[in-house]
Amino acid sequence: MLWSLIFIANMVLLGIPSALLFIPWCWMTGNVLPLYKATRFMLSSSCRLAGVRIRAEGLDRVPRGRACIFMSNHVSNLDPPALISLVPGRTSAFMKRSLMNLPILGAGFRQGEFIAVDRTGSRADAERSVAEAQRVLAKGVHITTFVEGTRSPNGRMLPFKKGPFFLAMDAGAPCIPVSIHGTETILRKGSLRIHPGVAHVVFHEAQDPAGFATREELMRAVRAAIARGLPQWMTEPS
Repeated sequence: MLWSLIFIANMVLLGIPSALLFIPWCWMTGNVLPLYKATRFMLSSSCRLAGVRIRAEGLDRVPRGRACIFMSNHVSNLDPPALISLVPGRTSAFMKRSLMNLPILGAGFRQGEFIAVDRTGSRADAERSVAEAQRVLAKGVHITTFVEGTRSPNGRMLPFKKGPFFLAMDAGAPCIPVSIHGTETILRKGSLRIHPGVAHVVFHEAQDPAGFATREELMRAVRAAIARGLPQWMTEPS
């Protein structure tokens, strides 16, 4: 548990002063970038101190000057820190509404324009989340989403949720497929124990929604790209 304790201790030691300083700054000035940059540093340094090396490939494939939707597989709770610390510029993300109500953290998520998601299955709730995501993209802020909707229990790819592809087709934002592996053994699902290791994050060529007739075609293209960056066993049926 030593590495997990180091990770948590660094998050607390950096997180508390960052929140006390930059959340009020954001309220007063409307400038969220200092809070966002402090959060990225907190995530990346916590991983590094806990023995997690993040190895990125393909960042040069990300279009510059355009808000994109980063679409990744999901195998560990370490995926968000690993991915968000790499995305160029500023990114928002979909997040359970309950997390937006947490003391202090919730305020930071709201200031960072993270998008609350209700898992009720309601069409109205889904439409509200998509409309909020479109507003964020229109401001030039990226969206990061784990398109399976939950962590895989065994590392193998799960079916994709449709919502991110509705968003992509409506907004016309480039989709960046992202493959993550290695984290499934560093921090296993259901465990709090971090094992030092390498987290591999591969960014693939952008998929332009305008080049696809339907969201199903776009979904298949994104899934195929993500699969190419994963070990073969992770792409096999469960």
